[in-house]
Amino acid sequence: MKRITFLFLTLCIGCLTPTIAQTLTSPNGKLTLTFHLSEAQKPIYSLSYKTKEVIKDSKMGFTLQPHYSFDSGFKVIKTTYSDSNTTWTPVWGENNKIQDNHKEMLIQLVQDKTNWLLNIRFRLFDDGLGFRYEFPVQKNLRHFIIKEENTEFSLTGDHKAFWIPGDYDTNEYPITTSKLSEVAQLIGKVRQESLAAKAPTKSLAIQTPLMLKTADHLYINIHEASLVNYPAMCLNLDDKEYKLTSNLTPDKNGNRGYIQTGSTTPWRTIVVSDDARDILASNLILNLNEPSKIKDTSWIKPTKYIGVWWEYFVGGGSTWAYTDTQDIVIGKTDYTKLKPNGHHGANTKHVEDYIDFAAENGFDAVLVEGWNEGWEDNYAYVKEHIYSFTKAYPDFDVQALHKYAASKGIKIIMHHETTSSVADYERQLPDAFQFMVDNGYSAVKTGYVGPISPRSEYHDGQWMVNHYNRVVETAAQYKIMVDSHEAVRPTGMCRTYPNWVAQESARGTEFESFNGNHPDHTTILPFTRLMGGPMDYTPGIFEGDLSTYGGANKAQLSTTLVKQLALYVTMYSPLQMAADLIQNYRKYPDAFQFIKDVAVDWDHSYILEAEPGDYITIARKAKGKDEWYIGGITDENARKAIIDLSFLPKGQKYQATIYADGKTANWKTNPKSYVISTKKVTSKTVLKPQLAPSGGVAISIKKI
Repeated sequence: MKRITFLFLTLCIGCLTPTIAQTLTSPNGKLTLTFHLSEAQKPIYSLSYKTKEVIKDSKMGFTLQPHYSFDSGFKVIKTTYSDSNTTWTPVWGENNKIQDNHKEMLIQLVQDKTNWLLNIRFRLFDDGLGFRYEFPVQKNLRHFIIKEENTEFSLTGDHKAFWIPGDYDTNEYPITTSKLSEVAQLIGKVRQESLAAKAPTKSLAIQTPLMLKTADHLYINIHEASLVNYPAMCLNLDDKEYKLTSNLTPDKNGNRGYIQTGSTTPWRTIVVSDDARDILASNLILNLNEPSKIKDTSWIKPTKYIGVWWEYFVGGGSTWAYTDTQDIVIGKTDYTKLKPNGHHGANTKHVEDYIDFAAENGFDAVLVEGWNEGWEDNYAYVKEHIYSFTKAYPDFDVQALHKYAASKGIKIIMHHETTSSVADYERQLPDAFQFMVDNGYSAVKTGYVGPISPRSEYHDGQWMVNHYNRVVETAAQYKIMVDSHEAVRPTGMCRTYPNWVAQESARGTEFESFNGNHPDHTTILPFTRLMGGPMDYTPGIFEGDLSTYGGANKAQLSTTLVKQLALYVTMYSPLQMAADLIQNYRKYPDAFQFIKDVAVDWDHSYILEAEPGDYITIARKAKGKDEWYIGGITDENARKAIIDLSFLPKGQKYQATIYADGKTANWKTNPKSYVISTKKVTSKTVLKPQLAPSGGVAISIKKI
């Protein structure tokens, strides 16, 4: 379905200012955008939802290096209105069809004193607003450097916020829930207690996606879409006026972005509703990204995998490194002459055991970390040439494992940890990807731990944004899927490059081994980090008491076992890992059955219950099958979920297998207590399972 219409309204350059306000209304009429120029001829926008203010009058524009004001003295040349209603098909996703229904207003501006041109394009959807700046090719301006982007989000009050500190190098902070007015007193403590890097941003900078809830029950999400050739955005908070202002990641010279006319900024996005479920159901960010640039996508496959990974965190002795020798020079050290440490996890026999287990239980792939030379002396910011991405350790037989995995119908997932020596990784990239192709690898997990080299850059700056995109674009040429860790938070670019199947870019399961995640963590992530794209959260941990492994790690999982099952549905990703050790799945085969059964690609998704920080219940229909899977999770408070099955086809009978917390289950005292039951259900059934503190419920529904 496609409908596009255009209406042109031209305003003379010599018109009086401030301008008469120009408005745009969403297709369903619930959202209204207003734009005008102030007395100082500054661009101003505001947004309302059902007559309630969402964003008050907020300024727009830039300050350019060294001190040029590109945010005032404008006149409107032309205003163009259009609307579009189309439907597109994602390669993979939460739904097999996505509607893009929006109205658009393009404002073309000229600055009086410089004759510089600036366009602002607004798109208003039923679930929110996207806007971006566009820099037309022009005679009077060609290249410039951004000193500041002055985009404001002027809020209406002291909203409840779900936030992490602004940081140019990491997203791996615990999420804090507080009023905006409380951020100042909390942000220092959060930084001190976190294992993440210390933020170099201003003291009251917070990251996007930022989730807010107003006193009159509006839910507001602020982020960005289509981050290309531009730095990522944090938000500076004025906690007296409750105003947010864009804070672009600079390089270490202080420059925010190097721009050439003929380009655009990312879209600034504001998703809004009076129902929290609509925030999770929104496709606004995906819709603001360009369609797939990959014509043949047949090789891109949603994947369920296991791996040699969690054992490195539990304290049981496995290591990424092959030897304890530290004086390693990559390319010159002969590893066959070094004494192995006896704890190297990525050895041929161990990987074969994982391949066997994957084949026996219907998995697609096995991730192997620590296979390649360089882990002994991987000090970030000191060395540049740290790893080889084409040379394996002596006890890891690449060709033999390729043949063995292929004989079992299993793929091995490559691992490229760069320790943020990015310049060296780019030099090795063609050889590394060709090595993957030659040895049967079709997916890679990349990593960017530590400070960036080149040393003038941050993780979220323009140079690194271009790097992440370049890796994914290059990978597509080799038909390789990418799962990036420690990268800039996603902005819907997985639509443009659907081989970008997942990212980490937040606190995942590995932080459970550091006592780093709170019970409400996964009830917030879908409202924040996952707004921009799927997360490789790596759920499925059954043995949550790490002291059982006899090492120094005494951490305890922050969920019940059943909540770990439910995460496969609530934490959407086309790349899902069963992250625990093989022996733990063998202890609980009945619970493990849900992980074996649950799909990783979907026809339809139904957000049944949602409140950020408290609970989420989601149902999804498996792609191409008469099977549905439901996941419900709660925070530290026990609750009764209300699961209405009216999404099932009417007149049909189904059998539900219900994985529920036991009566005495509790994440602190009895996390592995669960019960499994079956029940015949129809579209008229309403289930009301009890969820334990930090517990969950997981349900599979199949046609009888």
